[in-house]
Amino acid sequence: MRSALAAEPVKVGFVYISPISDAGWTFQHELGRRDMVKALGDKVQTKVVENVPEGPDAERVFRELAQSGHKIVFGTSFGYMNYMVKVAQQFPNIDFEHCTGYKTGKNLGIYNGRFYQGRYLCGLVAGKMTKSNIIGFVAAFPIPEVVMAINSFIRGARAVNPKAEMRVIWANTWYDPGKERAAADALVAQGADVLTHHTDSTVVAQYAEQKGVWVCSYHSDMHKYAPTKQLTASEEIWGGYYTKTVGKVVDGTWKPDNTWGGIKEGMIDIAPINPAVPADVKAMVMQAKEDIGSGKRHPFEGPVVDQAGKTRVPAGQNISDEALSKMDYYVEGVSGKLPKS
Repeated sequence: MRSALAAEPVKVGFVYISPISDAGWTFQHELGRRDMVKALGDKVQTKVVENVPEGPDAERVFRELAQSGHKIVFGTSFGYMNYMVKVAQQFPNIDFEHCTGYKTGKNLGIYNGRFYQGRYLCGLVAGKMTKSNIIGFVAAFPIPEVVMAINSFIRGARAVNPKAEMRVIWANTWYDPGKERAAADALVAQGADVLTHHTDSTVVAQYAEQKGVWVCSYHSDMHKYAPTKQLTASEEIWGGYYTKTVGKVVDGTWKPDNTWGGIKEGMIDIAPINPAVPADVKAMVMQAKEDIGSGKRHPFEGPVVDQAGKTRVPAGQNISDEALSKMDYYVEGVSGKLPKS
């Protein structure tokens, strides 16, 4: 533990993968930063570096923040991991936090949200609202975080509609509006009447509104971009985590940790459900949210069967966090072959 300098504010750095914009992954982290600043006031001073690609440039940014007196640096994209590990080792007196990664160190903690919980709830709505029984998913990269999102969504949909099918197109990017739109267009051409995405822009929501198909947005409530066609959205809420973590740096009690928070911890929620969704469906979804938060229900409670018919989680058991973090298969209901990451 390191004692904080009471005479001056703690400098806090945030590094974002995409532009801040007004919705999406980066925007949610920015909202969390703003909440933290509001809570801690003049105890902190923050700096944001946005639109930093996953590569050597990220390493440069982390190093510059460490060299310029920032006491803690947050990196908010999976591909920052190895660069953050390297810089953390070079600056042992600076605290680092990496979002969605799995490597830790003496001065490197990790944090993540249980995105799959919100995905499952969105799947329940989508399964009830689809007419074609085809749901389209615009995916980023074939890493466990995204694979479990695909699987959780279709498990929610098939829990209420066994005929539901998920079709996936990999954009191979976190943020590229052109690629995201092309993927959404291809999915609608294949018959999808509900779309969702694991990419950062608002394009899929906008496209759904234009084409008259439903969308379950991701990261943020994107209702302003799909005012009539957004069914709901899976949202991440980072303010509480950032306030708690930076508060520990301020009072000198920060230690590296591994946090994976969900509905229970207030880190995952869903946006208001579209009025077009029947009241009984909304009530069912809200009950499921309560049950997941209390631990009574799990999106991956057994049996979990993969698309080849192999039982991955037996009946009567829930999948382990370790198995979730390594998920490399599609479950029943997902079409196509999972590419190698």
